[in-house]
Amino acid sequence: MATNNPYQNYQTNAVQTASPGELTLMLYNGCLKFIKLARKAIEENNVPARNENLIKAQNIIQELMVTLNMEYDVAKSMMLMYDYIYRRLVEANVKNDAAILDEVEGYVTEFRDTWKQVIQINRQRQYAQGGQA
Repeated sequence: MATNNPYQNYQTNAVQTASPGELTLMLYNGCLKFIKLARKAIEENNVPARNENLIKAQNIIQELMVTLNMEYDVAKSMMLMYDYIYRRLVEANVKNDAAILDEVEGYVTEFRDTWKQVIQINRQRQYAQGGQA
């Protein structure tokens, strides 16, 4: 059944037309969103919402792990960090610990911000190469 929800149509179109780099950025942003929602659920003592949002954040980290190209040394380092983040998300869920979420959110934010810079640099390079042609 087709949807007539303009926002959902926009989101679907954004994902379908995004570059691989933009999709990775969307994953980081989604992970941060679910970490924040989980923190709010911890504050409100809402166990089902905490669990649901932390599982979504864990799934995103797993997706990021699967997409790493392990031929590069940097990917091996990222895998170690993703594994650590994943384990800490599980621990935050089991222990109902918002402080762990603060730590993990910091790491994911750093990854996201670095990834944003990579995308911007690549766009500038593409623009510069296109301008010289």
